[in-house]
Amino acid sequence: MSELNCQNKETKGKAAAFPQAREGLERLLKSEETSGNGLLIDYEYCTGCHACEVACIKELNLGPNQYGLKLLEDGPRKMADGKWDLNYVPFPTSLCDLCKDRTAEGKIPSCVQHCQSLVMSYGPVKELAEKMARKPKMVLFTPK
Repeated sequence: MSELNCQNKETKGKAAAFPQAREGLERLLKSEETSGNGLLIDYEYCTGCHACEVACIKELNLGPNQYGLKLLEDGPRKMADGKWDLNYVPFPTSLCDLCKDRTAEGKIPSCVQHCQSLVMSYGPVKELAEKMARKPKMVLFTPK
């Protein structure tokens, strides 16, 4: 997974602020690794409600302490400017298969369907990578 982020207030979140990151993303978009579908997570607005996690457990019929998607918490921490930073990041585990049975039927993955904050997107990796290049605090999951 990747995150393009910038601390410069004028260019915050712009991939152009990091030429190496932009070049790496452009190489990825041209490579064969962008075939297939992926999961784009915009964790800037994730509320940490765990709906995605519960939906995944139910969909995959997982047992206790097993997760196809695990909600992680980063923070809280006080920033230099006095503000607090807290992020929730839905993190696909090795058990995640992007709901292959659901997607084979033309449905979206269960986590995406049940996300109450609408921060998860499913689709072609190339399209998702292009969206990710335009905004900070996004991660792209591509299963192998």
